[in-house]
Amino acid sequence: MRVNIFHLVGALLLAPALSWSPAARASFQRRSTVTSVVAGGESRALIIQNKGGGHGELGFHLALQLAKDKGLKVTVLHDGGAAPKTGKEPWDSYGELEAAGVEMVWADLGAGTAEPLKDKGAFEFVFDNWAKDAEGASPVVSLAKDWDVSNYVFVSSAGMYKGASQPMVEGDDVKATGQRAVEELLATEGLPFSVFRPQYIYGPKTNKRDYIDWFFHRITRGLPLPIPNGGDQVVSLTNAVDVASLLSSVVGNPKAVGEIFNCGTDAEVSYDEVCALCMKVCGRTVPIEHYDPKDFDLEKGAFPFRNTAFYVSVNKAKDLLGFKPQFSLESDLPWYYEQYVAAGLDKKDMEFKADEQIFKGKN
Repeated sequence: MRVNIFHLVGALLLAPALSWSPAARASFQRRSTVTSVVAGGESRALIIQNKGGGHGELGFHLALQLAKDKGLKVTVLHDGGAAPKTGKEPWDSYGELEAAGVEMVWADLGAGTAEPLKDKGAFEFVFDNWAKDAEGASPVVSLAKDWDVSNYVFVSSAGMYKGASQPMVEGDDVKATGQRAVEELLATEGLPFSVFRPQYIYGPKTNKRDYIDWFFHRITRGLPLPIPNGGDQVVSLTNAVDVASLLSSVVGNPKAVGEIFNCGTDAEVSYDEVCALCMKVCGRTVPIEHYDPKDFDLEKGAFPFRNTAFYVSVNKAKDLLGFKPQFSLESDLPWYYEQYVAAGLDKKDMEFKADEQIFKGKN
C-alpha cells in the first residue's frame, strides 16, 4: 500500500494555487521512494481524451511522447462514441498511435468512464484531458485512488484567471469554473496530482484552427484586420507539441506533484505583431484597423482573443520542471499557412458580418 501523507496536508492543498508547502513536498519526496502502484499498473499511462475543441490534438502528441520518449504503455480512452472518428485531424492520424503501440478505446464518456475501463486493469499515470467539471472527473479520480497512481495529471485551463495583472501567475485569482472545481476535487481526494493550465493552442494535427485562421481569412481575401484597442496587447500562442512535452515531464518527477503549472510559451507576441507575421507568410499586406470594442455590440468570436492583454507566465514550469519551449509562432507559421491553403480555406465562401459592423460604425 502507498504511504498516504496527503490528508495530513489537506488544509494546505486548499490554498488558492493548490500548491504544497516546502515541508509537505519534502515529506512526499522522502516517502515516495518506498511506495508503489498497484501490481500491473507499473509504467502504464491512461489518457482520457476529449472529442475535440481547443485541446483536441493534445492526446495525440502526448500519447506519442509517453510511448516513444518515456517508454510507457499507453491507453487512450477517447470520447465520441464507440466507433472511431474520421474525416478530421487528429483522428485521421491515429494510425501513427497504433503503430507506436498505443491502445485506442472509443466510448461515449457522457455515459460514464467506469464501464469502458473495467477490463483495462491498473495504471500508474492518468492524464485527464476530458473532464470539465468535478462530477465528470469523480469516477476516474476514484479509480486512480484504487490504482495508487504516481500522478493524476489534469489538463485545466488558463481561461479561469480573472486577469487583473499580466502576465498571469499560478497564484492569481481565478473564477469559479468547472475546471477549477476539478482542481479543488483533486486537492481533497488524497492522491498525487499535477494541474496544467494551457492557453491558446495551435500546432500539428490541430483540431481548432480559429486563432490563427482568423487572420489568414482576411489577409488572403485582401480585407482589413479589425483589431480591438491599440493592438499592443500581448498574447501567448503555444505549439501543441510543447504543451504535450510539458505534460509528459511529470513522469518520474516528484517535483511536479501537488503543483499547478501554467502551460504556454515564453515567446509572447502582440496582436499587431501577429498581424504582421501572418501578412508576411501570406505574402500580402492589408490595413490594420483599430477600434474601441466598447462602441460595438459584437457577436461572440468576432475576435479570437480577448480585447485586453491575457497571457501567462511559464517561469514556474521552467524553474521547477526544466521546461524549454521548442517552437515559436514565427517559425511555425509557414507550414501552418501551407496547410491552410492545402485545405482550400483561402477559397472558402465566408461572411464577415462583425467586420462590416465595425467598419460601418467607424465611418
